[in-house]
Amino acid sequence: MPVTPKIISTLLALAATSAASTTVLAAPTQKPTVAEAERFLSDTEARLNKLNNEQALGAWVGSNFITDDTEAIASFFAERYLTASGEAAIGARRFNGLKLPADSARKLMLLQQTLVFADPKEREQYAALQAGLNGAYGKAKYCPKNADGSAGACMALGEMEKVLANSRDEAKLKEMWAGWHAQSPEYKGKYLDYIALSNKGAKQMGFVDTGAMWRSQYDMPADAFASEMERLWQQVKPLYDSLHTYSRYKLRETYGADVVPLEGPIPAHLYGNMWSQTWNNLYPILKPATGASNYSLTKVLEERKTDAKQMTKYAEGFYTSLGMQKLPASFWERSLFTKPRDRDVVCHASAWPINEKDDVRIKMCINPTAEDFTVIHHELGHVYYFLGYTGQPYLYRGGANDGFHEAIGDTIALSITPDYLQKIGLMDQAPDADADIGQLLERALGKVPMLPFAYMVDKWRWDVYSGKTKPADFDKSWWQLREQYMGMKRPVAMDAKGAGFDAGAKYHVAADVPYARYFLANMLQFQFHRALCREAGYTGPLHRCSIYGNAKAGAKLQQMLAMGASKPWPEELKAISGEERIDGGALLDYFAPLKTWLDAQNAAYAAAAKK
Repeated sequence: MPVTPKIISTLLALAATSAASTTVLAAPTQKPTVAEAERFLSDTEARLNKLNNEQALGAWVGSNFITDDTEAIASFFAERYLTASGEAAIGARRFNGLKLPADSARKLMLLQQTLVFADPKEREQYAALQAGLNGAYGKAKYCPKNADGSAGACMALGEMEKVLANSRDEAKLKEMWAGWHAQSPEYKGKYLDYIALSNKGAKQMGFVDTGAMWRSQYDMPADAFASEMERLWQQVKPLYDSLHTYSRYKLRETYGADVVPLEGPIPAHLYGNMWSQTWNNLYPILKPATGASNYSLTKVLEERKTDAKQMTKYAEGFYTSLGMQKLPASFWERSLFTKPRDRDVVCHASAWPINEKDDVRIKMCINPTAEDFTVIHHELGHVYYFLGYTGQPYLYRGGANDGFHEAIGDTIALSITPDYLQKIGLMDQAPDADADIGQLLERALGKVPMLPFAYMVDKWRWDVYSGKTKPADFDKSWWQLREQYMGMKRPVAMDAKGAGFDAGAKYHVAADVPYARYFLANMLQFQFHRALCREAGYTGPLHRCSIYGNAKAGAKLQQMLAMGASKPWPEELKAISGEERIDGGALLDYFAPLKTWLDAQNAAYAAAAKK
């Protein structure tokens, strides 16, 4: 879909017609009435829906045809939507305290869970700081020196990540880790300005700070949500501890006792990932000595020359096997499946709802690999969620909470089992049962470390937003949490003057994306999987269950997807699982055989270490 003069003129025409719709609404002086509140909601939903559709179209063009012009168009529509949503939030406050039907009261509550800047200059400054932080992160590079002291070739984050993923040279790993983390102090000043302005916007909506506003978006008081996160972490912590202990012994074998201590925190640069949030790249070191399967889905896909659309067709087939609709024709016509040769695009996989009808798309540069096979199943989870709640009013077209949206596709990905792969012809014979441990370990390396990491990222930010953690203590606080929750330490000494900003070396901190959603998603996906397997009548080990082809499980899932954000998330969780609280027990059930194996391995290593 090339950017033609017609597309540009269409967007500019939308801009012209949008201008009149973003004027500030005059605040009535009379006492509000229920009828007035209902009119306000009706008008606001129509207005925001229109502006959101325009914003989505502008953002799609801006992401798929990257030029200065398309960036300006995307920014134009994004700013108009932000302006309108801020005005709506302020307007909604007038009806607080008015006795309204539950549905209307919920919509007013949802409208007010946002930052608001009454001063247009502050809104402009906020957008500029956001763009500046994103830009600084994206442009950051590590430029090592050659042996003779001359400047060497600069390395982008992706290049450094490849070294961390594949190298076993401890000195090189440390260099890559330290080189990347030396970049974020450059934009620490911008981040401080951003935090101050963000807090101001949150306070204008009645929140004590931005962290409290984030925690208030889960249908419970902010403090209650913080307690819920800690409860869930404590529930699954024993599994993480077993995995961490096992990794210690294997890393110690690999790098030696001088690098990996027998007790205490482990240097963070050894985990195959810049932030140690997933440990998949350690699998060659950690895999079981015997029993691991030699099957390679990547090899099968490559040998069959599976193209991007065929990969997507496999994923679509999973959802239609559950009784869901086929993807609309426009999805296949308008999505981006492969990296274009003639232009730059952002290849990071994403799913896009362009309007409230059926214009849904994905943007992903798909390769025939096992990883992308899983990712495309995940992305279509978002797409089918969009399609599921298209019938809802605008303010309810979203996930029950932000963790739900991430969890849906991951739930389906848990059903990518040998049984499923056999049924769709990608595996001839299922591996022996003794290969389960290897498969479980590989999956755990991607799921379990994310739990403490996701928790401590936002726990750190809550303290930053509240002022509890001062700028000079950013790194001190960050590494106290890394040690407490992950058992890790900084590979090199901290900056003695407190100028460090290690948290900012993570995109979601620099871009200010809440991270609790990933913690919740990693919990919810196993709870959803357990519930859907029960609905399907499955009674075996949870990790072997696939709901592929089960219409009963599909109907249960579809029922929840259709609810969107119309009900508090505990009600929607109950609709799919019969449970009103998030339960880490499902994750523990799934990995129970692995936990038993890990504990046996750890006992053997501990006994050997005493000799």
